[in-house]
Amino acid sequence: MIRKRIAVIGAGASGLTSIKCCLDEGLEPICFERTGDIGGLWRYQENPEEGRASIYKSLIINTSKEMMCFSDYPIPDHFPNFMPNSKIQEYFRMYAEEFGLLKYIRFKTSVCGVTKQPDFSTSGQWKVVTECEGRKEENVFDGVMVCTGHHVSPYLPLHSFPGIEKFQGQYMHSREYKNPQSFTGKRVIVIGIGNSGADVTVELSHVTKQVFLSTRRGAWIMNRVSCNGYPGDVVLLSRFNELLVKIFHPSLINMYLENKLNQKFDHEMYGLKPKHRVLNQHPTINDALPNRIISGLVKVKGNVKEFTERAAIFEDGSKEDDIDAVIFATGYTFSFPFLQDLVEVVENKITLYKRVFLPNLEKPTLAIIGLIQPLGAIMPISEIQGRWVTQVFKGLKTLPSQSEMMADITKNEEKLKKRYVESARHTIQANYIDTMDEIAELLGTRPNLLSLAFTDPKLALKLVLGPCTPVQFRLQGPGKWDKARETILTTEDRIKKPLMTRTVEKSSSMTSMITMTRLMQAAVLFAIIVAYFELF
Repeated sequence: MIRKRIAVIGAGASGLTSIKCCLDEGLEPICFERTGDIGGLWRYQENPEEGRASIYKSLIINTSKEMMCFSDYPIPDHFPNFMPNSKIQEYFRMYAEEFGLLKYIRFKTSVCGVTKQPDFSTSGQWKVVTECEGRKEENVFDGVMVCTGHHVSPYLPLHSFPGIEKFQGQYMHSREYKNPQSFTGKRVIVIGIGNSGADVTVELSHVTKQVFLSTRRGAWIMNRVSCNGYPGDVVLLSRFNELLVKIFHPSLINMYLENKLNQKFDHEMYGLKPKHRVLNQHPTINDALPNRIISGLVKVKGNVKEFTERAAIFEDGSKEDDIDAVIFATGYTFSFPFLQDLVEVVENKITLYKRVFLPNLEKPTLAIIGLIQPLGAIMPISEIQGRWVTQVFKGLKTLPSQSEMMADITKNEEKLKKRYVESARHTIQANYIDTMDEIAELLGTRPNLLSLAFTDPKLALKLVLGPCTPVQFRLQGPGKWDKARETILTTEDRIKKPLMTRTVEKSSSMTSMITMTRLMQAAVLFAIIVAYFELF
C-alpha cells in the first residue's frame, strides 16, 4: 500500500511534532524549513533570517517543563522547571534525534505556493512549490500541515503614535531587540505590557538611566513561582481548578485571583491595575517587574499621545524629555502568503474548525497547526492537533458537515468576545485544558476519570487534583504510551529534582504540597455545596 505523502511547513515546535505524528500513523512526511536549523521561535540568533520568528538572548519560557513537554517524551528531570531558550532548543534537538526526525527535513527550502491539484475534489491532493538556492521544485502531496507559527510578522502601529516620524531617537519593534548593552545610560520607553514588553523593560532597567513602561490598558502580573515555590502553571492548570471555574460565577473567580495577586503587590498602587478583570486578558507573567518599579528603575506610564523630536507626551498630559529610544512591544500579526487565495486573514482573524481545519474545503487535507494563544503551553496543543490531523488524513477520523463546523466556529468566536477584551492578541486565544480535552475527545484519548476512579484511584486522584500534564493524553486510545501512568505519578519528583542542589533535612510530611492544597480546596468546595443544598 502506497504511503500518503504529507508536506510539513516549518521545523519549529509544531513542525517537529507534526513530523513525528505522521510517522506514528505510517504517513510519509517531508518537512520544508526555510532556515538552516530546527527550533523556530526558540532558536536564538543575533541576526535572524528575514521572515522568521526571533527572540532576545535572555528569554526564559513562561510555561514549566512538565506542562510544555511532548506527551511521550518528558523533559529530563535535571532540566530547570522554567527553561531558557537554549535549553528549549536542546530539548527539541533531543526529541528530533530520539525519533529520527531530522532526515525528513529539507533545510533552507522555502515554500512559495500551495495550490489544489485539478482533481482536488476527489483526490484531495496539493501541488507544493518550493525554492532552494534559487531552484524551484514542484511536488504533489496528499496532505499539508502548516506549522509556521504566529510570531513572524511584527505589528508596528506607527499610525497610532503621531509625531513618531520626527522623533530623532532610535525606535524599533521588540523583535529587533537582542540584548540591553546598546541602551546603557539611556532613557528608554517600552510600549506594551505583554510578556515581551515586561521582560524587555526589566532587562533594560539594569543598564539604562531610566526606563518607562507605557501601557494603554494596564495588566495583571502573575509570577512563574507560585504557592510553596511550585511552578505557577502546575498549580493553576488542574482539572479541579477548571471545575471551580465552571461552578462559580466568573466575578467570584476574578475577585479571588485579583485578591491573591494584590497580596503580592497592590496593582493600583503600582500604576498597573487595568479596567478589565484578570480572566479577561492573556496574563503577563513576570517575577521581577514589581521589584524594578519599587526601586524606581521602571516608571509606569499611560499611553503615548504623541512624540516630539526628543520627548513623549502621554495621554494624562505628562511629558518625558530626552528620550533616546522607543521599543514597541506591540505584538505580531500572522499571514499565509504561500496559501494565496485559500486562507483569508482579516484583522488577525481566521476561520478554522477547532482552530485547525478550513471548513470550506472539499477534502480535509490541509491543516494549520499551532495557530493558537493558549492560557498554558502551546507545544502539547500542537502535538495533539497533529495526532488528530494525521488520523483525519488517514481517514480514521472524519469531520462534520460544513454547516456544523461553521456553527462550532461561531460558538467559539462568541465565547472569545464574551470573555476577552477586544485585542489582536485575543483573536486566537484559548484555554489549555479545554482545548486539549476537546481534541482528545475527537481523537479518543481523553482520560476516563470515572472508570479510573474505580480501577486506579491513585492515578485518578492525580489526574483530578494534580496538574493537567500532556502525558494524561497518552493513557488510552491511539498512541497510548505504556510509561504514561508512571510518568504522571512521578511528576512532582521531576519538579523537585533541579531544585535539590543542596542536602537539607527532609520534612516529616510525606504528603505532596500540591495534593494537600487540592484536598483543602475540595473540602471547602464540598462544604459550600452542602450549605447550598441545606439553604435551598
